[in-house]
Amino acid sequence: MASTALTFSDRDAHRAWLISQAKLPAGFRVGTTRLEFIPREAPKPAKMTLTLIALDQPTPNFAAMFTKNALPGAPVIIGRRRLNEPTLGAIIVNNKVSNVCAPGGVETSEKICAELAKLLRLAPGQVLPSSTGVIGWGLPVDAIISALPHTTAALTGDSIMPAAEGIMTTDLYPKVRRASVGAGSIVGIAKGAGMIEPNMATMLVYVLTDLAVPRATLRAALTRAVDVSFNTISVDSDTSTSDTVALVSSGRAPCADPAAFEAALTQVCRDLAEDVVRNGEGVRHVMRVSVSAAATPAFARAVGKTIVNAPLFKCAVAGNDPNVGRLVQAIGKYIGASAPETDLSRLRLRLGGIEIFADGVFQLNPEKENALVAHLRGAELYASAPPEDGVFTAAVDYPPHERCVEIEVEIGNGAAAAIVIGGDLTHEYVSENADYRS
Repeated sequence: MASTALTFSDRDAHRAWLISQAKLPAGFRVGTTRLEFIPREAPKPAKMTLTLIALDQPTPNFAAMFTKNALPGAPVIIGRRRLNEPTLGAIIVNNKVSNVCAPGGVETSEKICAELAKLLRLAPGQVLPSSTGVIGWGLPVDAIISALPHTTAALTGDSIMPAAEGIMTTDLYPKVRRASVGAGSIVGIAKGAGMIEPNMATMLVYVLTDLAVPRATLRAALTRAVDVSFNTISVDSDTSTSDTVALVSSGRAPCADPAAFEAALTQVCRDLAEDVVRNGEGVRHVMRVSVSAAATPAFARAVGKTIVNAPLFKCAVAGNDPNVGRLVQAIGKYIGASAPETDLSRLRLRLGGIEIFADGVFQLNPEKENALVAHLRGAELYASAPPEDGVFTAAVDYPPHERCVEIEVEIGNGAAAAIVIGGDLTHEYVSENADYRS
């Protein structure tokens, strides 16, 4: 759950709040530049943004987690190697092209790292690459290398906002979260809107801190934070080939309380994870599924994921239709296939705090039906608009509120619990992904 219940009257109010969160921790600078190129796989003009996150001094204290997709992008392959390097000095990110399974992809990415390293007076192994965008296209290496000097010249130590905007692809708005811990701070940004169901990590996420946290502590904390944040969300059940979550410490401020640091890191990750779902492609409702009284945490999480990934239920939520039969069938489908021995005699379900199922039967009446519709409409981020030229587009480019469709599932045969965040399934999602490369 987000640490605050934010509401925004318009895009300007949201942007002002983002700027207030965006002050960089000490020891970091960011810079971006735009370039034009022609993809050899689809020869027509395209634009790309390069985003650079640079440390004032290389640090030994960095962590990263990557996708478990068996066909990862070249930057993920390289990133796993970088975890063995003694220090990290910079992260270079490009959007538009993900560099996944492209001929010579690893060599191309390493070449870009080497050229950037020269400009920053680093070793190539001190540069972590990231790419996001169309899968299958190769990076325009010459155009990127030519643009690198402009990226380094743009470096500033004031705000992380240029980086938050630079890494976007189909995102409607940038995502920034921060927390203060003692004399230091944690600031995170995320890119992600579609192809979102994490497996270890998801999207592109960069979390920066000036708190001096040792490497081993940093990596253990990130693993735990990711498990209860990014690994508990889904927009469309697809796991990206480029998933990366990186955490870097400049070590400029003392960290007297490692537990407080981890708690703050976890909250930043939880907030960013929910932001990603709220900004998911075509998402008009965020669903928060709280599963309790389950046999194991893994079982509880699996039930939650089943609900947020059930196509018919997602469509019903999109239409503000409390068709709770679709919710029950989704739960029954998963348990029948994966844990048929589960005793469901004590199963209880609530939607918007309203009991809809108990004692093996639905608990519905006209008053509840009206209240359920009101709950769904109250959680809607924006109303569906008629398509223009047959294409549905989002009606807003900022999050008006942080309300969710609240779903509670009490299994009744254990003490384990989990919270899973997901989105509905709309016309806008289909339009976005039908036209993604065009």
